[in-house]
Amino acid sequence: MSTQSPAPADGRPKLIGLVRVSTKMQGESGLGLDAQRAAIEGYRAMVGGVLLRTYTEVESGMHDDIESRPQLRAAVADATLARARLVIAKLDRLVRSTSVMDHIKRSRVQFTACDNPNANELTIDILVAVAADEGRRISQRTRDALRAYRDGKRVSRRLRELYPDGVPPEIVEARAGKLGAELPECRNLRGDAQKLGTVAAAAARRRRAAESYRHLEPTMRQFRDDGLSFQAIADRLNDLGHRTRGDRPWNRGQVKRILDRTAGE
Repeated sequence: MSTQSPAPADGRPKLIGLVRVSTKMQGESGLGLDAQRAAIEGYRAMVGGVLLRTYTEVESGMHDDIESRPQLRAAVADATLARARLVIAKLDRLVRSTSVMDHIKRSRVQFTACDNPNANELTIDILVAVAADEGRRISQRTRDALRAYRDGKRVSRRLRELYPDGVPPEIVEARAGKLGAELPECRNLRGDAQKLGTVAAAAARRRRAAESYRHLEPTMRQFRDDGLSFQAIADRLNDLGHRTRGDRPWNRGQVKRILDRTAGE
């Protein structure tokens, strides 16, 4: 999602903000996001710029493919099209994946991390590599802890709190060392419930796709109003450095689908 302000007409620096938290709970609390927005606002005031939009994503920074970061892709594409600087609060909030960082570098978008505004490209490469390594270490520690939980036939703290005098042997037998779908109450959905889940997942994918291209729709609509064909619009988008969600060049079919979808909105 993004929030928007009018574009400047007086030559002030144009900025696109990006804030991110890793979990839905963090996003709903707003605390981490508020601190990041405050850092971006501080940078805006320092350079005397205008914050055009701020994109908000709730995604894991460890996702190692650009496909899983629709809001990041949208912010980069928007900054490129608007000739604006992408501003983030902290570098590790932007990315812990060197492959995602490569996508940002290929886009040639200018960006600033408020916690290290004077960093050059070499510094950023080093910091991202360090952050990526730390993310891998965190993941490995998590896997090791889960393996110890299973191998040691442990029971959860919630169960221990339910039975302060000791967890009954039959409960230990049924639940010790088990997680997720291994537990009776977490079995895979069946029948109608599974169908509803499939429908909901498809709808969620459509929403993510629509959100990914929302920032491009006005430009595409203007090109169409100017009389350009679908292929000509795709060529324009490719010339401007925009890519699809799959990091591929645009074609006429994709342009038509987006414009057809938004025609009734």
